[in-house]
Amino acid sequence: MDFDHLLIGFFGTTELGDLAPDQLASGIDRLQVQIGLERDDGRRFGLWCLAYMLGVAPEVTVAFTDEEDREAARDFMETVDREMDAEDEA
Repeated sequence: MDFDHLLIGFFGTTELGDLAPDQLASGIDRLQVQIGLERDDGRRFGLWCLAYMLGVAPEVTVAFTDEEDREAARDFMETVDREMDAEDEA
């Protein structure tokens, strides 16, 4: 999954900062619905990662039934959080 493609698909732009609050909320709603509907594990993981970076991801145990997917999601969360902390310290 291409990150920019996901942003355009759900939000109509790659510049989320340019969106009005209602546009952002609508895109988030569409993203969350798609996570719930998605049956392909890889696509669901990609959607979940985008939702996590936006701060709206469902709990790992809700989003993934497979323990390997849950562990991959936890690894992703740790990596993103570590990068965010490093940016805050810089």
